[in-house]
Amino acid sequence: MMVKLEHVYKSFDRGKSFAVQDISLEVREGETVVLLGKSGCGKTTTLKMINRLVEPTKGLIEVDGRDVRTRDPVMLRRSIGYVFQGIGLFPHLTVEKNIRTSLSLLGWSKSRQKQRVRQLLDLVELDPDEYANRLPRELSGGQQQRVGVARALAGSPKYLLMDEPFGALDAITRDVLQQQLLEIQKKVAVTVVFVTHDIFEALNVASRIAVLNHGRLEQIGTKEQIVNKPQTEFVREIFAKPTGQLRRYKSLLQT
Repeated sequence: MMVKLEHVYKSFDRGKSFAVQDISLEVREGETVVLLGKSGCGKTTTLKMINRLVEPTKGLIEVDGRDVRTRDPVMLRRSIGYVFQGIGLFPHLTVEKNIRTSLSLLGWSKSRQKQRVRQLLDLVELDPDEYANRLPRELSGGQQQRVGVARALAGSPKYLLMDEPFGALDAITRDVLQQQLLEIQKKVAVTVVFVTHDIFEALNVASRIAVLNHGRLEQIGTKEQIVNKPQTEFVREIFAKPTGQLRRYKSLLQT
């Protein structure tokens, strides 16, 4: 089971320019592939093509061996969890009702929905008795994002798409949620495609990193491969400064 892209292109102006150009990659079962790059590099467009929020101009995208274009887009999206930076919680609904929204669409009974909400809040380390009946405005940014993750996992999807989910949070909260994501992935065995422009975040959460630049895939590989064996000058340059910083921090700890 995997997500597969083959020679995928996306143009928003009928071919005059391309937001995504000839991208081919695979996301294997159980891993986290991070799409890393600067703003405008095509990473979010690539992510959205997986669940047909954006339709590719050319190329093939498969989920579990099936061309996504042959699947009903609504049903496809219901089968794939999606978390984004804006969180998107319904402000007038409680935490419980926010999480139950997708379960209602899936036809779950109310008792089963309620049980699932408690399981998910426990999973993201929010006490159900304390948080289930709160409104989003009564939560911190980090707590809201945890609810967003819980909602995305409600229907037990095999795949989770995350579009800069922690980008608006402070550094300490972001680090906590990154570690929590890794723990959640171990517990529920979900496959993740994660978009970020933050190199340290990519190094923290990724099984493999796909570096994008001007819509093209520069390199995909493990963290070790990307850092130690960059295949292009662009990859070498963007990792030079952060790896230098890490070495300096390491030397400070040793003194």
